[in-house]
Amino acid sequence: MIHELRIYTAHPGKMAALQARFRNHTLGLFEKHGMTNVAYWTNAIGGRSDELWYVLAFRDLAHREQAWAEFAADPVWHTVRSESEKDGPLVHHIENRILAPTDYSPIR
Repeated sequence: MIHELRIYTAHPGKMAALQARFRNHTLGLFEKHGMTNVAYWTNAIGGRSDELWYVLAFRDLAHREQAWAEFAADPVWHTVRSESEKDGPLVHHIENRILAPTDYSPIR
């Protein structure tokens, strides 16, 4: 099992719309394409208020590549993205990291 950490920085004033898109559409589309939603966070204390952090789980790197490719090609995703961005893009930039658990991590 591998975990991917993704950090989205929203454009000014777009965090609520970004969270609505995840809440109402993206999580379901991720699951449809075999991604496991692990957790989603915003900064409660410290950090930046325009960031959405989340972790997805995959069987391995090949599964991750296949799942992201299928998600990116999904016509439902294209419709959702277009509709949610009719007043401009929601995300300024994205960071992502593939995390490797330590030998003492409870999650491996």
